[in-house]
Amino acid sequence: MKILLIEDEVKLSEYLRKGLGEAGYNVNVVHNGVDGLHMALEGSHDLVILDGMLPGIDGFTLLTALRKTRQTPVLMLTARVSVEDRVRGLQTGADDYLVKPFAFSELCARVQVLLRRTHGARDAGEPTVLGLADLELDLIRRKASRAGQHIELTAKEFLLLALFLRRKGEVLSRTEIAEQVWDMNFDSDTNVVEVAIRRLRTKMDVNFDKPLLHTVRGMGYVMEERS
Repeated sequence: MKILLIEDEVKLSEYLRKGLGEAGYNVNVVHNGVDGLHMALEGSHDLVILDGMLPGIDGFTLLTALRKTRQTPVLMLTARVSVEDRVRGLQTGADDYLVKPFAFSELCARVQVLLRRTHGARDAGEPTVLGLADLELDLIRRKASRAGQHIELTAKEFLLLALFLRRKGEVLSRTEIAEQVWDMNFDSDTNVVEVAIRRLRTKMDVNFDKPLLHTVRGMGYVMEERS
């Protein structure tokens, strides 16, 4: 899942980007309101984490503009502690409100609740559990298993497996995988995709009867059940 973080404090934004990335989310970071509004309107994100005080356009103005066309869930972060400010944020269209300073564990819990709530209401067409054969991936609980056996995945492996299961039966190129999972332009000299796929195969294919992740020579990779 993709999160847009609009926060002008560089150290805080880097800390949150790293922490949320380790939790399995793709995070785009913007440090001002103008670029933040553009990204929120033009990009495809599952959640926006929005600071209330931003250069260019403040968070409340940004949220007002966003709500004219988008209903992306928004978690507001702010140093303002008054009840009036919190009420203003919620009335403007924020789905939740977190006052600085805060514990990262609380932020993660609120993110999970918002994603669970909004995904269920807004995206009823997509299941919260993806699967193929005896492989299952729970997007909400962030757990994977095959034939009932738990599979321990890193954050990137989780995102990689989710991509393959959402696109099962489709051949995905290394370029597309790098863009979707690592959110980066593909560099032909790097083997990050191959290394991640090799590790994922070791965990989800090696000790089971039928492999599900296959290499299509010269094209990429595909996840499908083969006889």
